[in-house]
Amino acid sequence: MPTTMRTEHCPGPDLRHHGDAEVRDDGAALVDLAVNVRSDTPPQWLRARIAESLASLAAYPDGRAARAAVARRHGLPAARVLLTAGAAEAFVLLARALKIRRPVVVHPQFTEPEAALRDAGHTVERVLLRPRDGFRLDAALVPEEADLVVIGNPTNPTSVLHPAEEITRLARPGRVLVVDEAFMDPVPGEREALAGRTDVPGLVVLRSLTKTWGLAGLRIGYVLAEPGIIEELARAQPLWPVSTPALTAAEACMSPRALAEARHAAHQIAVNRAHLIAGLSALASRGVRVVEPAEAPFVLVRVPEAAAVRRRLRDLGYAVRRGDTFPGLGADWIRLAVRDRATTTGFLAALSTALG
Repeated sequence: MPTTMRTEHCPGPDLRHHGDAEVRDDGAALVDLAVNVRSDTPPQWLRARIAESLASLAAYPDGRAARAAVARRHGLPAARVLLTAGAAEAFVLLARALKIRRPVVVHPQFTEPEAALRDAGHTVERVLLRPRDGFRLDAALVPEEADLVVIGNPTNPTSVLHPAEEITRLARPGRVLVVDEAFMDPVPGEREALAGRTDVPGLVVLRSLTKTWGLAGLRIGYVLAEPGIIEELARAQPLWPVSTPALTAAEACMSPRALAEARHAAHQIAVNRAHLIAGLSALASRGVRVVEPAEAPFVLVRVPEAAAVRRRLRDLGYAVRRGDTFPGLGADWIRLAVRDRATTTGFLAALSTALG
């Protein structure tokens, strides 16, 4: 059975390590397979909209139009929407604003939720999903007494898309169920999405606009939840937490044109991911194992002597995301962002060399 463990400020994986660390400083010139932001973004039309907003910088930000646009996109009233400075801010707000006693984080997943909870003084319990089970969720593993549960879908770094039905089994009165859907829009048809659902008690869905639209430097995301939770989180925010350019981007990314472009991008990512997985599978005789089925714009791969392989890949011009900073993984894991066919083909040749 997958394990459950309680953690405080004990030694362990570096929860603050993120993929951008691989491409800073001496890694700036490397081909980037470490960061999950879609390449060649933001598109020119979105850059133009953001640039136009600079004429309004003398005025304080007004988020009403962007909030309404997000609400329309998900078929919700605006009272169920909170705009945030990226999804990462939402994790901090949840950790600081809600009165919780026993938070549980399902791992392996994005480490910022646990880091935020620990920084806010909470003792965090982990549910560790195992590779031999395909990192799939079994709702029965989560302690019944947990009053906050955090899970990603599709999950970073495993690329596993959990069934919505299995995730909703985690919901119950008195519990806040946080589902990080930062990578849901690259899933064709957004299968298994919970954004827009109002029938699940305590449901909080987080979305990010940084991945699909290349806005990591702008910081824009949002929370979807029942009005009472939205009000609690909003009270914990500072005044004007989201800048005018970020609000403009949020409104623009909810437009029919943007949604159509995102759907097209999701299908292209699926094609490019299939090419990456096929190439990785061809290296199975050399110990390479891919977690499948993969549904996100990245894949999780087990590689013998991964730390040495990562170093050799850097020498060959490629940056990949180390996996050992994710609870539940170890030194033999790496995460690879999905890129275009030509980039992937070059990377696969480099990986073959790096494997020795």
